[in-house]
Amino acid sequence: MKTPLPQTWNLERFFPGGSASAEFGVFLDGLRQHIAEAEELLCSTPVPASPNDVSALLPLIALLQKAALQIREADSFTGCLAAENQNDKRAVILGGQVRTLGAAYASALTRFDDLLTRIPEEAWEALLALPELQEIRYPLAERRELAAEKLPPEQEALVNELAVDGYHGWGELYNTTVSKFRVPYEENGVVTELSAGQAANKMDSPQREIREKVFRRWEEQWGRHADYCADALNHLGGFRLKLYERRGWEGILKEPLSINRMSQETLDTMWKVIEDSKDVFVRYLERKAKLLGLSRLSWFDVDAPVGSGAGTISYDAGAELIVGQFRRFSPKMADFAVKAFENAWIEAEDRPGKRPGGFCTSFPVAEETRIFMTYAGSASNVSTLAHELGHAYHQHVMNDLPAFAQEYAMNVAETASTFAEMVVSDAAVKGAATEAERLALIEDKIQRSVAFYMNIHARFLFETRFYEERSRGLVSVDRLNELMTEAQREAYRGALEEYHPHFWASKLHFYITEVPFYNFPYTFGYMFSAGLYAEALKRGEAFEDQYVALLRDTGRMTVEELAQKHLGVDLRRPDFWQGAMSMSVGDVEEFLRLTE
Repeated sequence: MKTPLPQTWNLERFFPGGSASAEFGVFLDGLRQHIAEAEELLCSTPVPASPNDVSALLPLIALLQKAALQIREADSFTGCLAAENQNDKRAVILGGQVRTLGAAYASALTRFDDLLTRIPEEAWEALLALPELQEIRYPLAERRELAAEKLPPEQEALVNELAVDGYHGWGELYNTTVSKFRVPYEENGVVTELSAGQAANKMDSPQREIREKVFRRWEEQWGRHADYCADALNHLGGFRLKLYERRGWEGILKEPLSINRMSQETLDTMWKVIEDSKDVFVRYLERKAKLLGLSRLSWFDVDAPVGSGAGTISYDAGAELIVGQFRRFSPKMADFAVKAFENAWIEAEDRPGKRPGGFCTSFPVAEETRIFMTYAGSASNVSTLAHELGHAYHQHVMNDLPAFAQEYAMNVAETASTFAEMVVSDAAVKGAATEAERLALIEDKIQRSVAFYMNIHARFLFETRFYEERSRGLVSVDRLNELMTEAQREAYRGALEEYHPHFWASKLHFYITEVPFYNFPYTFGYMFSAGLYAEALKRGEAFEDQYVALLRDTGRMTVEELAQKHLGVDLRRPDFWQGAMSMSVGDVEEFLRLTE
């Protein structure tokens, strides 16, 4: 690769001028026109009465898919602008315009879905048999089935329109709150104000006094913002609960399970295997506390490095590591990563004003992606970078598919990203030059297991119980803190001395309006990718093309069907999950052996 690599992304490639881009305004006008044309076609296209009439729907389906790609393009652009500079108020306004167009498009889709429900069975089968629609048979059938469970189309359209300033507005309030979040931090006699993303990185410091100092101020600052966060969380939850009630849906998990195309049985089986396997991770936490000279770990110690074997990794060195390990598994994925690094697809610079966290977002019209993170040189940062490149590669191999076939769920999206992490981390462990480096890299892998099996389990428990209480009325800040602490204590089996009461306020995932329960899909993806990685090790070079085939199917079937077709396993049974868990347990056993 050509070095030094750029650490700021290139958004000019899409719409020159940032949030003042005239070209973006023209693009939004075109999107607005396409949505209006779709509305006109919906009014003028009759419901096919016989197999001979179904081809009349093809122009409408093509237009809806074109608009879908354009909305994703616009949403990605405004999201990137707001993430790279939380003070870019024009970007926030543009994001509101995109959400308004998204609501109009969603209303058009609602009418389209209603049209699908009214097609007679014989005509429906003929529609699905059209050669032009073979790639989107599954998503069309899924839309028809789900539409039958919703409110009448005019009511669903009203919900979409009111959600812009109501439901999504509360999510935006949270983003505004985070943009004002600062943690005062003194270093070498100089006091600076850290953004949320910078403060989070400080809590990975090898020095406990730094971790603890930042954590205390982190908790204090979130406490000061807690009323605003509680307002947002309560109203987001209230909106969902009332809408579910009106639709006649029972159970808060109906929508997230449907979105993730998985069954309750699969989810229950996964959590059961995790619960039955937690003792070994408690032993890891106890051993780590001993190595750090503590009786028990506190929340801010869980991600602390053990020893100094891994050291700080420069951005260019991290990129070389990732590309090298990708190449051992998949030359195609490695070449793609080089392209992303060299062509400024990644925003990694450590600077104030950026939002916390990391993400990958797609620009499907331009057929490119962009990755956002704050890189500070830790092994965890390298893992995050590999993770987001996994997302980007997933989208890359689907770029030539129709828009409806590109709409894969979060759980399988997390499979691709976590698989990329595993490729990098496992190869790095095997290639470690010293035992100290090997220990540090294994421990970094285990930290991710603890995050998926304990931290995210705590989020799932919290959110489930929050909705139970929210159905009876508003939930206070104090009670939210209690629910969060109780969930963490249960998920970590009481292994920690101190927990993070305001985690519910600090974690963006609870406030994402597009996907409720933005938690268990991460754990699914982690374990599913572990099983996938085991297959890759067995199949060798032949697995590269099989992996691409699996990724391309992620928008065209349920996760149970995907696993059966490409891996020959039944996700509703514990066997697959236990096999995946054994890889994580093996890491812990190796850690315990190395630290005896």
